Amino acid sequence: MRGRRLESFVAFWTLVFIRIVTGLAGEGRSVWKKDPHFSPVSETQMFLYDTFPKEFLWGVGTGAFQVEGSWRKDGKGSSIWDHFIHLEFRDADSTDASSDSYTLLDKDLSALDFLGVTFYQFSISWSRLFPTGVVAAPNAKGLQYYNTLIDSLLYRNIDPVVTLYHWDLPLMLQEKYGGWKNESVIDIFNDYATFCFQTFGDRVKYWITIHNPYLVAWHGYGTGIHAPGERGKISTVYSVGHNLIKAHAKVWHNYKEHFQPYQKGMMSIVLGSHWIEPNKSEDALDISKCQQSMERVLGWFAKPIHGDGDYPEELKNEFSFLPRFTEDEKNYIKGTADFFAFSFGPNNFKPPNSLPKMGQNLSLNLREVLNWIKLEYNSPRILIAENGWFTDSHVKTDDTTAIYMMKNFINKVLQAIKYDNIDVFGYTAWSLLDGFEWQHAYNIRRGLFYVDFKSKKKERIPKSSALYYKQIIRENGFFPKESTPSLQAQFSCDFSWGITESVLKAESMASSPQFCDSSLYLWNITGDGLLHKVEGVKLKTRPAQCTDFVSIKKQLDLLEKMKVTHYRFALDWSLILPNGDLSVVNRQVLRYYRCVISEVLKLNVQSMVTLYYPTHAYLGLPGPLLQTGGWLNQSTAYAFQDYAALCFRELGDLVKLWITINEPNRLSDVYNRSSNDTYRAAHNLLIAHAMAWRIYDEQYRSFQYGKVSLSLHSDWAEPANPYFESHSKAANRFLQFEIGWFADPIFKTGDYPATMREYIGFKNRKGLSYSSLPSFTSEEKQLVKGAADFYALNHFTTRFVIHEPQNGSQYEFDRDIQFLQDITCLSSPSRLAVVPWGVRKVLKWIKKTYGDIDIYITANGIDDQSLDNDELRNYYLGKYIQEVLKAYYIDKVKIKGYYAFKLTEEKSKPRFGFFTSDSKGKPSVRFYNNLISNNGFPADYSACDPPSQEKQCSFCLFVSQRKPLIFFACCLFSTLILLLTIIVFHKRKRRKRFKAKRMQHICVSF
Repeated sequence: MRGRRLESFVAFWTLVFIRIVTGLAGEGRSVWKKDPHFSPVSETQMFLYDTFPKEFLWGVGTGAFQVEGSWRKDGKGSSIWDHFIHLEFRDADSTDASSDSYTLLDKDLSALDFLGVTFYQFSISWSRLFPTGVVAAPNAKGLQYYNTLIDSLLYRNIDPVVTLYHWDLPLMLQEKYGGWKNESVIDIFNDYATFCFQTFGDRVKYWITIHNPYLVAWHGYGTGIHAPGERGKISTVYSVGHNLIKAHAKVWHNYKEHFQPYQKGMMSIVLGSHWIEPNKSEDALDISKCQQSMERVLGWFAKPIHGDGDYPEELKNEFSFLPRFTEDEKNYIKGTADFFAFSFGPNNFKPPNSLPKMGQNLSLNLREVLNWIKLEYNSPRILIAENGWFTDSHVKTDDTTAIYMMKNFINKVLQAIKYDNIDVFGYTAWSLLDGFEWQHAYNIRRGLFYVDFKSKKKERIPKSSALYYKQIIRENGFFPKESTPSLQAQFSCDFSWGITESVLKAESMASSPQFCDSSLYLWNITGDGLLHKVEGVKLKTRPAQCTDFVSIKKQLDLLEKMKVTHYRFALDWSLILPNGDLSVVNRQVLRYYRCVISEVLKLNVQSMVTLYYPTHAYLGLPGPLLQTGGWLNQSTAYAFQDYAALCFRELGDLVKLWITINEPNRLSDVYNRSSNDTYRAAHNLLIAHAMAWRIYDEQYRSFQYGKVSLSLHSDWAEPANPYFESHSKAANRFLQFEIGWFADPIFKTGDYPATMREYIGFKNRKGLSYSSLPSFTSEEKQLVKGAADFYALNHFTTRFVIHEPQNGSQYEFDRDIQFLQDITCLSSPSRLAVVPWGVRKVLKWIKKTYGDIDIYITANGIDDQSLDNDELRNYYLGKYIQEVLKAYYIDKVKIKGYYAFKLTEEKSKPRFGFFTSDSKGKPSVRFYNNLISNNGFPADYSACDPPSQEKQCSFCLFVSQRKPLIFFACCLFSTLILLLTIIVFHKRKRRKRFKAKRMQHICVSF
């Protein structure tokens, strides 16, 4: 019994020891198991503003064949790639020089100085040192080049990270031995490595044996898209991989035994991989397929070297022809790396059809693959030995997309270090220079420095990505763009807290007509499902009430829960005036809207009423106006003036804030047949608004005391590339075409922005566009200028803008811009980027551009997929309102109100609502309630505590809201009192009778 216990004890601790030393295969699958309660706004998942550890290493890399050029110069021998490209590529002559690093070393060193890197990862061209591949007397010129390179790096305090083999096998070894298919190459490679250790090892502290052996085997001997271009059997591919692993292990032991004791260097092998995500994170089968995919690529080489010395079980079970390691070989190979060198770039993802995706989805999430490596291989020290992306060959220095890819990748590494405790000690950006990109030749570029291959000087010109990487190295991480700390302050006590709704669809008749119809009805007496009037019976009636409309009751209930002070909604022009003019006025619809406003007022909520709320899906014009051209016809502007005057007359005594038109600057989506259509429609919209404002100003303001404006879509525009002036100009141009288009005529000059006219004129002169902005007459300028009492803006996100020249006569083309999605930003399901500081910037810009005017934020919100826990909306509200407070408190912008968007969501549309389509409230309702009750973000007390009189009025408000319930309670209470009185009366009467009978009985006895 004791023997069994001892045996179990030893077995248990043996397993623990094995786990500590090697890790247990398969633990990486837990990376794909997602927390069902995962928060979309978890700090651990968002962009991290922080710094890397002080000792973190920043580097850049190149491959010898890609950048050295001079393939026939100074006695260099041919490699398999020299031979391959002359067979496979038509423009073989253009590869001879490439970036020509062999002869332009000083320019490479200047580029390294510019970046400020701490290490440079480069490879030695085997055939430049030994033309035939066999170690003999080295090529003196080649030897001199690498000695000069290493010495120059050390002089600059840049550590050399030297790769022995980056795919350019000497051609003689391929022709004589068959390349890596032959085990004989292993010993020849070891001889070559020994020479390098003897010659350079006193100055090199980081060695890489082989760069990405997976691609060497798979594409060199399988798909044939890499040299030597063999399209062999799958068994050949795995045989080559087997020899590469053994070659690496032999070189590692050689260095460990003979050189490391006194050279003190470290050695590894660069392993590359893709990353993959399951179709369904809760599906165990999908997760298993992801695990298999990673094992077939990264695990193929990583498990023998960083694990237990053998191939993954999945590979061994799948392929019977897979070469086998003996037990001695397993022990020899296991642990032959001083750190985990990892490559994660486009070569690991292309071509996608060659990857074992197993029906799952490729992903660029570097943080997750680092977690997988940590779990599979027992938390190794990791060097990111290759990372970056690519641009098309025509891109020169404006590689904006590369900036955002780099930003994403490096931040994922930072998150892995800070949140996941992954030991990443260095990062290699790939690559230093534009060069020959393997099967893509010169069709893509990956360099941080642009090289014109056709020029003689081949200057190294820093791209945007070089400038950005230099900044990251200098700051050792990321600093927030907006560093103003959060404020603890409040808005003014009369600040308007509102909620926005789109068009309210009016009920044509009351939903509860029974109180105003004196007839009695019987239902379904003949089985026909109809009401039948009972003749001769009349019931008591009462006057019609606004609460007879069921939809109004629902709105009141929702608004009461929101605790807002203002409610913004839109009227339906086509319902009020179905003919588009005053010939037919739908009084019932007008009564409905008046009921909404009056009932809302009973809740102490003011209405901001929008007269016209078009969308790209529903233009909202009466049918006859649509048939005559809509906003392309100037008569529509006069029809709108009549409609506005009617609304002011019928509803104006109850409304203090009016919006004439919502987002007229977004109707370009509808009138997009040509730019001239877009500009003409916009012109008529401006005139319509101005005429409506003048009507109110001249006829109604004096006794209604309201204010009128129009609401403009006002997203902020940020240059996508801060290093290019053209992007800054494009961002400003977007603001002028988007906002200034309508705001300049009203709040500034009475005319369109000069920038807009000049740019369209410039494109006309170049023959790139035939657009023409309409001209304002002097009367129209006078009409439009100043036709607004405040600036109303709808703001949802920040757009990252790129200058992109475009031809054609379309409004979108006239702007010459494109939008870039920042993949590092938190985004909504509809891809709205959450960029809180953008709202502060646009508010400051409005103040700077149009003066110190009153501003209402009439719509601000985000779509959130969750129905019962809309954390994204809460996060958005808190962050955006904090930035609005900064604009109000620090920048002194006169912000009068904030309206969250929107009250209820619509079916089959992005979920912007605080309430579902069936009126179920979400947690964001309470969150917004708290912001409103605190009037911002107070420290310890509120400067706007309501006086006792207001508190008393709140009780009165409660009574007025609960009249039916209170009446019912009073009736019930009165009935109970009456019943009790009757019961008491009868009890007393019975008691008197009993006493009388008793007395009578006593008297008879006497």
